Amino acid sequence: MNTVANLTTRVEKLVGSDRVRASETALQEFAIAGRAPLAVLKPRSAEEVAEIVSFAAAEKLTVVPCGSRSKLELGMPPQRYDLALDMIDIRQIAHYDPGDLTLSVDAGIPISELTATLAGERQFLPLAVPFNATSTVAGAIASGIDSALRQQYGPPRDFLIGAEFADSTGKLCKSGGRVVKNVTGYDLHKLLIGSLGTLGVITRLNFRTFPLPELQGAHLATFPTMETALNFHASLLKSGLPFSNLELFDSEFSVLLAVTLDKLGGSASGSLTTGGWHVFASFEGSAAVLERIARELRKLAGQAQAAHNETLDLQRTQLMNEALREAFDWLRRAAPGVGLLRIVLPQIRSGDVTQLLNLSQPAPLRSAFVLRACNVAYLALLVDTEDASTKTALERGVSELSSRVEAAKGSATLLHAPLWLKDRINVWGAKRPDFALMQRVKQAFDPQNIFAPGRFVGGI
Repeated sequence: MNTVANLTTRVEKLVGSDRVRASETALQEFAIAGRAPLAVLKPRSAEEVAEIVSFAAAEKLTVVPCGSRSKLELGMPPQRYDLALDMIDIRQIAHYDPGDLTLSVDAGIPISELTATLAGERQFLPLAVPFNATSTVAGAIASGIDSALRQQYGPPRDFLIGAEFADSTGKLCKSGGRVVKNVTGYDLHKLLIGSLGTLGVITRLNFRTFPLPELQGAHLATFPTMETALNFHASLLKSGLPFSNLELFDSEFSVLLAVTLDKLGGSASGSLTTGGWHVFASFEGSAAVLERIARELRKLAGQAQAAHNETLDLQRTQLMNEALREAFDWLRRAAPGVGLLRIVLPQIRSGDVTQLLNLSQPAPLRSAFVLRACNVAYLALLVDTEDASTKTALERGVSELSSRVEAAKGSATLLHAPLWLKDRINVWGAKRPDFALMQRVKQAFDPQNIFAPGRFVGGI
């Protein structure tokens, strides 16, 4: 009996033959950057997850937890990939107290299903992440992908209040709790955010929920230059107005956004296809609150001499919010070759943006730029063919942008790239000053290095 067949037989004893897949087709569905596991296991409970991890540790096998697999490409491919854990059948709502605004859910529950349940109590969870229709709640947390509602509600670390996870020995550990003021576990669960499954296997997550907004509104302004758009964007941040989302983007991004809106069944709003720089603001509240914010935005845009100054109706507001939430997905598919960078700078100045765009636009490169909440920007480098010259240009563009951001004391992460580019470039950029501390955290959580080895910063 060969090694793979022997492994399959042994893991079937853990979870049952109907819970193990080892066909080539099934394995390729869980491949990361072309690297497939030896077997896919589909546990039914947290206890089965713990048993699988314990087995893997004893046999010196590596484990990668998976959900809907929509964000498996993030990070580097694992150095070894023995067992994929398909977590989608661990999907119960363990506890929900609408009066206390607290929620405890299993790792594999889809965000869309959770959204529908919470809406029945006029509540929601501000995880407005890409692939929202299929993404699991643990996948959204482990990937660390940005939420389009971060402007108002903060990142997940602000409303994740506890977690249960399997450690590298197969023990189920808990951190935090079900109530907001619980400090059990010293907030260790927040280390799981963005860890890409390298510290443990998330089995349950506890959140603080939020009242569902009564109404939504949005405003779109267009400016002829980047400087005027950035100045307007800065004035909105200083205005004190409560925005649920605030984004600034260039003409290339707006054209791609217009195409996405058309696919969603809406029409491109106002000036999206006419060039220029655009500032989109969305907001929530009662009808009176929405009218006051919209009136103030029209006034501020008029004072800034916007070329286009429009309050959007409800349908276009919802479509814009949905399209912008899914920007990661349609940006990575915007051209035959795409390098999508997530850039964080200490502050966003016109000079910094100009330098980034100058580096990203020499032929044959095109670029699409969007500035999101908390000085987080996405910059997509696009090439229309993948021949030797365009590959060289794309690699050079990504490298030069990463170096420029590092020189400005920021960080640049390559969220998406062709496999050939990932083989040549460190998607995480230069090692951070706290890399030694990150290594110590990994060693403490996973001393045998069985969880997705190599996927995280510096090969962690």
